[in-house]
Amino acid sequence: MVPISIEAFVKKHCKNNPGENPNQLRENLKQAVKDKKNGETCSNCGQEIWAIGSAVTYQGCFSCLTGEADSSEDYEIIEVCWS
Repeated sequence: MVPISIEAFVKKHCKNNPGENPNQLRENLKQAVKDKKNGETCSNCGQEIWAIGSAVTYQGCFSCLTGEADSSEDYEIIEVCWS
Protein backbone atom coordinates (compact mmCIF):
# COMPACT_ATOMS: atom_id res chain seq x y z
CA MET A 1 0.00 0.00 0.00
CA VAL A 2 1.04 3.56 -0.71
CA PRO A 3 0.52 5.87 2.31
CA ILE A 4 -1.61 8.99 1.75
CA SER A 5 -3.17 11.55 4.08
CA ILE A 6 -6.92 11.90 4.35
CA GLU A 7 -6.80 15.39 2.84
CA ALA A 8 -4.62 14.34 -0.09
CA PHE A 9 -6.91 11.39 -0.82
CA VAL A 10 -10.07 13.52 -0.61
CA LYS A 11 -8.55 16.01 -3.05
CA LYS A 12 -7.42 13.28 -5.48
CA HIS A 13 -10.66 11.27 -5.27
CA CYS A 14 -12.94 14.29 -5.66
CA LYS A 15 -10.94 15.54 -8.65
CA ASN A 16 -11.55 12.19 -10.37
CA ASN A 17 -15.14 11.91 -9.05
CA PRO A 18 -16.60 15.44 -9.21
CA GLY A 19 -19.99 14.31 -7.94
CA GLU A 20 -18.50 13.14 -4.64
CA ASN A 21 -19.18 15.20 -1.52
CA PRO A 22 -15.72 15.94 -0.05
CA ASN A 23 -17.05 16.58 3.46
CA GLN A 24 -18.92 13.28 3.53
CA LEU A 25 -15.92 11.42 2.13
CA ARG A 26 -13.67 12.99 4.77
CA GLU A 27 -16.04 11.90 7.54
CA ASN A 28 -16.33 8.39 6.06
CA LEU A 29 -12.54 8.12 5.92
CA LYS A 30 -12.15 9.26 9.52
CA GLN A 31 -14.68 6.63 10.62
CA ALA A 32 -13.03 3.90 8.53
CA VAL A 33 -9.62 4.77 10.02
CA LYS A 34 -11.12 4.58 13.50
CA ASP A 35 -12.76 1.26 12.65
CA LYS A 36 -9.51 -0.20 11.31
CA LYS A 37 -7.61 0.95 14.40
CA ASN A 38 -10.27 -0.77 16.50
CA GLY A 39 -9.72 -4.06 14.68
CA GLU A 40 -12.76 -4.14 12.40
CA THR A 41 -12.61 -6.90 9.83
CA CYS A 42 -13.96 -7.51 6.35
CA SER A 43 -17.61 -8.48 6.34
CA ASN A 44 -16.85 -11.13 3.68
CA CYS A 45 -13.62 -12.86 4.71
CA GLY A 46 -12.57 -11.62 8.15
CA GLN A 47 -9.30 -9.94 7.08
CA GLU A 48 -8.47 -6.42 8.27
CA ILE A 49 -10.39 -3.73 6.43
CA TRP A 50 -8.99 -1.38 3.81
CA ALA A 51 -9.91 2.04 5.21
CA ILE A 52 -10.10 3.83 1.86
CA GLY A 53 -12.23 1.19 0.20
CA SER A 54 -14.42 0.88 3.29
CA ALA A 55 -15.05 4.63 3.27
CA VAL A 56 -16.15 4.57 -0.36
CA THR A 57 -18.14 1.33 -0.54
CA TYR A 58 -18.69 -1.11 2.34
CA GLN A 59 -16.52 -2.41 5.16
CA GLY A 60 -14.19 -4.81 3.44
CA CYS A 61 -10.60 -5.77 2.79
CA PHE A 62 -8.68 -4.79 -0.33
CA SER A 63 -9.10 -8.16 -2.05
CA CYS A 64 -12.84 -8.43 -1.44
CA LEU A 65 -13.48 -4.85 -2.54
CA THR A 66 -11.32 -4.92 -5.67
CA GLY A 67 -11.04 -8.58 -6.59
CA GLU A 68 -7.27 -8.12 -6.74
CA ALA A 69 -4.50 -9.58 -4.58
CA ASP A 70 -1.72 -7.04 -5.19
CA SER A 71 -2.28 -3.82 -3.25
CA SER A 72 1.27 -2.52 -3.66
CA GLU A 73 0.26 0.37 -5.93
CA ASP A 74 -2.99 1.32 -4.16
CA TYR A 75 -3.47 3.95 -1.49
CA GLU A 76 -4.20 3.55 2.20
CA ILE A 77 -4.54 6.27 4.81
CA ILE A 78 -1.13 6.85 6.35
CA GLU A 79 -2.37 6.40 9.94
CA VAL A 80 -3.35 2.79 9.26
CA CYS A 81 -1.01 1.85 6.41
CA TRP A 82 0.72 -1.01 8.22
CA SER A 83 -0.05 -3.91 5.91
